[in-house]
Amino acid sequence: MPHADSTPRTHEIWFDGKASGHRPIKAWVRGVPVEPAARDQLRRLAGLPFIHKWIAVMPDVHVGKGATIGSVVPTRGAIIPAAVGVDLGCGMMAVRTSLRAVDLPDDLAPLRSAIEAAVPHGRTDNGGRNDRGAWGDPPPRVTKAWADLAPEFARICEKHPRIGRSNHVFHLGTLGTGNHFIELCLDEGDQVWVMLHSGSRGVGGRIGSHFIQGAKREMERWFIHLPDRDLAYLPEGSTLFNDYMQALAWAQRYARTNREVMMANVLDALHASGRLPAFTTGDVAVNCHHNYVSRMPSPEGTVYVTRKGAVSAQLDELGIIPGSMGARSFIVRGKGNPDSFCSCSHGAGRAMSRAEAKRRFTLADHAAATAGVECRKDAEVIDETPMAYKDIDAVMAAQADLVDVVHTLRQVVCVKG
Repeated sequence: MPHADSTPRTHEIWFDGKASGHRPIKAWVRGVPVEPAARDQLRRLAGLPFIHKWIAVMPDVHVGKGATIGSVVPTRGAIIPAAVGVDLGCGMMAVRTSLRAVDLPDDLAPLRSAIEAAVPHGRTDNGGRNDRGAWGDPPPRVTKAWADLAPEFARICEKHPRIGRSNHVFHLGTLGTGNHFIELCLDEGDQVWVMLHSGSRGVGGRIGSHFIQGAKREMERWFIHLPDRDLAYLPEGSTLFNDYMQALAWAQRYARTNREVMMANVLDALHASGRLPAFTTGDVAVNCHHNYVSRMPSPEGTVYVTRKGAVSAQLDELGIIPGSMGARSFIVRGKGNPDSFCSCSHGAGRAMSRAEAKRRFTLADHAAATAGVECRKDAEVIDETPMAYKDIDAVMAAQADLVDVVHTLRQVVCVKG
C-alpha cells in the first residue's frame, strides 16, 4: 500500500546487508537512544535466510527474550515462535465515553477501587488456587465468552495436552502484572476515555513456551546451529508449524476477547460506582494487538509478519501508543508506510531493565513522576515508574511518517497488577 502523504522519511538503514549477507534493517530511531545489545540482537535475526526483504525497527526498541521488542519481522517459509514471545496477542483497547472531566469526582480513589474490584489483577499464591489475579468462580460474562473459545481449545489440547494444563477460563477477563494496566484518561477536549492493556494471560504463556521449546528440539533434531537458540524456527508445512499457527490464532482471539470482557466489566463498575452521572460510550473504540503474527500476500508467496511490540498502521487504521504511568498516550491513525510493513511502535519502550529501575529510583521519585494520577505509589511498582521508559514525545517524533496523532490522552486513574 502506498505511503499516504509527503511526510519526509525518518528511518535509518542499519547493516544494509551488501557485505555481510544479512538482510537490511530499517530503523525509526532518530532522537531515541538504542542500546548496543538491541542492535546485536537484531543483526543476528537479520542473518536468518528466510527473512523477507528487511526488518523494521520501531523507536521503542529494546532487548527482549527471543527477539527484540519493537521489531517487525517478516518471514517466508518459516516462523520463529520466540520472536512472537509468550504474551501472545498482547495489546490495547480504548473506548471514548460521553463523560467529561467536570463529571469526575474530586476524589478519584473510589473509582480506582471500583475498577480493581471488578477486574482480577496482580498475582499471588504463585498463580495457584488462591491467586487474586484469577477468577475463583468465573462470572456469567466470562463463562459465556469462554464457551465460544472452548471448542477450538479442546482440539488444540488433543494434540498438545500440556497446553490444557494452564490457567485458561480462570484468566479470561483478568489483567495480569508487569506493564499491564487499566486507565481512565482525558483527551485534548477533556473527554473521558477508558483504556487497558493485556493479552492472553496464562494460557498464551503456556502455548508460547510449548512451541518455543518444540522449535528448539526441531533444530537439535536436524542439527541446525543458530547464533542464538531463541531463533529456533518452524518450517512452513511441518506438523509443528501448522499446530503452532492454529494455537497462535486461537491465543490472539483469546487476547482480544480478554480485553473486551475486561472493558465491559470496567464500564459496568463505573456505572455502578455511584460517583458518576449516567454515560454512554462513543463511536470510537480501538482494540489492537501488538504481539502477534499476521499474513501478508506477496508475489513470492505468503509472508508472515511478526510484530513483537509493534502495532499495525495500515492507511487510516486506528491504533494505540501508550506512554507510561505518568506520560501521555496517543490514539493514532496509520499512514500505510510500506517501509515499516505498515507498522508503528507499541509504546514508549523501556529505557532500562526492571532491576535497574528499582535500584535507581525511590518512592519519592515515583510519587513526583505520577503526581496528579490516582495510582499505586508503592515499592512494588517502581519498575514501572515513568523514568524507566523512553521519552514518549521523542518516540512519537521518530515515527512521524508512520502515524498521525488523532487524540492525545493523559491518565487520571491507573490500575496496575
